[in-house]
Amino acid sequence: MKPGVAAPGMAPRLGSTVDERRGVEYRELKAKDLLNRLNGRPMPFGWTINPYRGCEMACRYCFARYTHDFLGLNDPRAFERTIYVKGAERSRLIAAFRRARRSGQLVALGTATDPYQPAEAKFEVTRRVLEAAREVPGLSLSITTKSTLVARDAQLLRQVGAASEVTVNLSVTTTDPALARRLELRAPRPDLRFAAMRALADAGVPTCLFIMPILPLLTDDEANLRALLVAARDAGAVGAESNVLFLRPGTRETFFEFLASDFPHLVPEYSRLYAGSAYVPPERTREIEERMRRLAAEVGLATRRRTDRPDQRAPRQLNLTW
Repeated sequence: MKPGVAAPGMAPRLGSTVDERRGVEYRELKAKDLLNRLNGRPMPFGWTINPYRGCEMACRYCFARYTHDFLGLNDPRAFERTIYVKGAERSRLIAAFRRARRSGQLVALGTATDPYQPAEAKFEVTRRVLEAAREVPGLSLSITTKSTLVARDAQLLRQVGAASEVTVNLSVTTTDPALARRLELRAPRPDLRFAAMRALADAGVPTCLFIMPILPLLTDDEANLRALLVAARDAGAVGAESNVLFLRPGTRETFFEFLASDFPHLVPEYSRLYAGSAYVPPERTREIEERMRRLAAEVGLATRRRTDRPDQRAPRQLNLTW
């Protein structure tokens, strides 16, 4: 890739501006199919759907910022200020969901960008995806979001879940609203996310807490993790999942810039923890994971690490009853 130049496969797909608001430009991205099948490294899902490219939530630790490089947008801030909206043709979606059903693999909605970010209130791409999923019984579907907008679709999700396996993962990293605002600039407050979790649970939609990522020295303390687990339990979550922060190139530079501005005293320790690697040393990871297991057991909420999820490259046996 050349800096500032869209990749050859992406350039013809970049469309015109369709809206501008809140200092964000929304552009069309022509996509043949919204569902993408994974054939590479082990993952706990076999198919992905990301209705939007770029994410207005502006999380400091977002691992997907590098994806805008393929569009010729190398400024990390462009990821949260230039959002690409994909099309969702009903017939193509239904055909793709049928292929996913035959594979027996999990379809994960929102693996890179939030499917319920502010753009969804206007463009409703995610809602059209779910309406298509409702027409294909027997799916296995997961949705990951930080947004309270997911509660808008509670009844639709219940309808999808009547004939398929559906779980909504609410991502919350801290119960401290002030810290959350610094880490996740334009995401809803943590208490509002738990309220959305409660609304989904009351509608009969299974929900899970995603503590992803756990940030060393910022959100890994016992008080915060316990508060998150208790709030999720009380909001009707069926479980919790966690993963310690990793910093790939692109994200690393953005995150360290944030630390230098907001938490300069943490820069030396983070430099040590992430010296020469995108991951913290294994012993630190084990320490945090053990803390999570102990607290979850005390709170009475099932929990697992992200790495505990099964690799779904191999098809699973279809469940023929629903």
